[in-house]
Amino acid sequence: MSYQRLAAMLVDLKRQPKTAFLRDCHSQPLQQALMDLETAFSNFFAKRAKYPRFKSRKVTPHSLRFPQGVTVINDRTISVPKIGLMQAVIHRPLQGIAKSATIKQDATGTWWVVFVCHIDRPDTLLTVDQPVGIDVGLESFTTLSTGEKTAPPKFYRRSQKKLARAQRKLSRAQKGSKNRLKARKRVAKIHQKISNQRADWLHKHALGMVQRFDVVCIEDLTIKGLARTKLAKSFSDAALSTFMQRLQEKAEWHGRRVMKVGRFYASSKTCHSCQTKTALTLADRIWTCHTCGTTHDCDVNAAINIVHEGIRLLAVGTTESQNAAGDGVNPAKCW
Repeated sequence: MSYQRLAAMLVDLKRQPKTAFLRDCHSQPLQQALMDLETAFSNFFAKRAKYPRFKSRKVTPHSLRFPQGVTVINDRTISVPKIGLMQAVIHRPLQGIAKSATIKQDATGTWWVVFVCHIDRPDTLLTVDQPVGIDVGLESFTTLSTGEKTAPPKFYRRSQKKLARAQRKLSRAQKGSKNRLKARKRVAKIHQKISNQRADWLHKHALGMVQRFDVVCIEDLTIKGLARTKLAKSFSDAALSTFMQRLQEKAEWHGRRVMKVGRFYASSKTCHSCQTKTALTLADRIWTCHTCGTTHDCDVNAAINIVHEGIRLLAVGTTESQNAAGDGVNPAKCW
């Protein structure tokens, strides 16, 4: 059924005694839920997504979206339609014009309000004075073409014992009891802390890259494929895909560019001094080029090759990267 038909049925439901409670809620969140339902079924019939999952009140986190009407009164109060004034901790002032707001509850029971704001930013002059290549991995989270290495923080690994202890207490608690509810919130808080630590670190690390360099060149890896290997936990803990997203967002905000080099480009196996390709394994972290005799750190050499290839692609526009055999592969992406 279309959104128009569902919206008409919603009006009739408000008039019936059994569903009169719908009148207690503002009309906008109810309409937004119907729009989301229409989008979910449209994606299903277009074979872009699976069949929509029923949103159980006991399982699905509570949330409601207001396309308009939610305003910030001061640094401690917000106004919500049909609810009135609510106390809130505004951690930073809003920028631009607030377009919509989503009020949601996380697994720990804490309520959040997220604003979507429209901001007009002036055009910035793009330069290539300070390019850098980044090779990402598990042993070194990022290795720059300048030789700098950053170790992965491993927030999940550090909290594993504490999390396992809390999960054991949760499994022992009787289902439906208050102690089980307390244990579930304790587990949720540990997960939330890990997530917050990781998000904060990724934001700061990506921002540092963008503030130091004009063009950031990075390899376009298949993170989903790597997350299916035996190192899945380490790749998920490192959140390399999230780091690339944050890097792109910070670059757009600060007027920088991110160049993604094709994933089949032989960055590690190519000597950056003489461009000779050498057969290597994953265990070869230090190797010597048999042509020019240069000794390379595998990660630093890859980062140098990535910045060279990224600048070349930026100069020629849409030319594809080359793989180890010299054939063209996926074109680089530039933001």
